[in-house]
Amino acid sequence: MTTPDSPVLRVAGRPVGRYVTRPELPDRLSPRPYLHPVTTLSGTAVTELSPADHLHHLGVGVAVPDVEGHNFWGGRTYVRDQGPTELANHGSQRHVAFPLRDPDGFVQELRWMAGGGELLRERRTVAATELTATAWALDFTFALTNTTSAPLSIGSPATNGRPGAAYGGFFWRARKEATAPEVFTPDAEGEQDVHGRPADWLALAGSTWTLVFAGVTDATRRDPWFVRTAEYPGVGSSLAHTERVPVAPGDTLVRRVVTVVADGHLDRDEATALVRKAVTQ
Repeated sequence: MTTPDSPVLRVAGRPVGRYVTRPELPDRLSPRPYLHPVTTLSGTAVTELSPADHLHHLGVGVAVPDVEGHNFWGGRTYVRDQGPTELANHGSQRHVAFPLRDPDGFVQELRWMAGGGELLRERRTVAATELTATAWALDFTFALTNTTSAPLSIGSPATNGRPGAAYGGFFWRARKEATAPEVFTPDAEGEQDVHGRPADWLALAGSTWTLVFAGVTDATRRDPWFVRTAEYPGVGSSLAHTERVPVAPGDTLVRRVVTVVADGHLDRDEATALVRKAVTQ
């Protein structure tokens, strides 16, 4: 059932995702809106919420571990020369309004709050589109505007000294199964070969489902993919891979990721065809 705080996304009349607008979460998890559960058209769940291995992983959303030292990811903060550290630096993303809301998507305004004030204002656009009888696409765009009078910068554990941990930005915590999912791009496969590299698209294929992620803008395609399969199944687009990303006062950072959500275990040709359809229709 759709409620003011939990709109339901529908494709061809079928519910495929619930969006939680005002989650009741402890500060340590960096409270923020998220999509969960997200399902295939046959009803298979392809997200997880606060799993035991990472309580701060919240389905599908935007999470950034370092905005000028404030944690919008949740959990511990990676401190250079010290490692993961519990700090009282967590921020929250607060719902302001839905300028547009339809069964197949919405536009949302959010405030990124930390340290008693607003750092960023976000405009988030989410849309669900049918592709085939067994696949649909989630189109997710976020635009972050620096609303302070000073420059801000976005970082990651990698930019703070932890190699291979450039997470932060769009993030999808996927379904965990007994066997780790396969991961592949148009020209590589396996976590070691796809993690930390840009690619036109990246597929995560489980036992009966496949997610295919694609950056739609030039800026998004330049961001390397953050990938985990062995430890847990998760995929994100890295905003701050090797260097901090500056956002001047009044400037806006925009990223757009389209994700194919398909029943079945897709191969490379099937993934290619569905991505092409998703980003061109």
